[in-house]
Amino acid sequence: MKVLFFVSLLTTFLFSEVYYSKVQPYELRDIGSSVSGLVLDIDEDLLGKKLGSEVYIKIDDELDKKELNLLNKKIEFIQKKIITNEKILKNVESSLVKKRKNYDRIKSLKIKSSVEKDREFYDLINSENLFLNTQKDILNLKVQISDYELRKAQLKKSINDKSLINKGFVLYSIKVKVGQVVSPSMLLAQVADISKAKLTIYLDRTDLENLTDKIVYIDGKKTDYKLTRVVKIADVTNISKYKAEIIIKSPKVFSNLVKVELK
Repeated sequence: MKVLFFVSLLTTFLFSEVYYSKVQPYELRDIGSSVSGLVLDIDEDLLGKKLGSEVYIKIDDELDKKELNLLNKKIEFIQKKIITNEKILKNVESSLVKKRKNYDRIKSLKIKSSVEKDREFYDLINSENLFLNTQKDILNLKVQISDYELRKAQLKKSINDKSLINKGFVLYSIKVKVGQVVSPSMLLAQVADISKAKLTIYLDRTDLENLTDKIVYIDGKKTDYKLTRVVKIADVTNISKYKAEIIIKSPKVFSNLVKVELK
């Protein structure tokens, strides 16, 4: 009986693959700047802590807020101008209706001279032109408002992007200093998603067979974990190896080395 147990244990050992991996956060994300500006404040006390709604890096947004306030006033002024022009348009339209009727009435009358008819005709044309020009002015003002609304959206995004929050992530590192001028694409910080953890191992080509049937053991303990992702293209750094990942529950402490076995 002891001999059979030993043979069984030896068989299991021979057909299991052993790897070592660091327990890493599920995601380590680089936070790049999408704006230009002066770094005003950094809350370094938040390093290593899970972020809430607090701002951990603040970039100067004073000019953006001033421009946004000015745009709001301009839009308000233009909207009032549109209302006035629409009233003018309504009055011109009413006048135009009467002038058309009047011209249609006299244009065939023989008792009216050509000069009188021409005068009425030109007066009608001028009123029509006034009507069309007022319409054009209203459309131009509405286009102007559309341009301002687009600029407002850009400013609001810029203001928002100048207050870094990243709620739910752990602040892993800060890459800038107070007083530094940043530009778009510059790295500002790194944050980590620790809601889950990730183990990365590198398989030999022969290990790629029957992976779905493999049981994952971590530090000698059987688990219900499975290989979450297997890249079946040889790794650039680990030549002739194939990268595989196992997503596990978040531990209390990250970066410890664990033994991974596939049996």
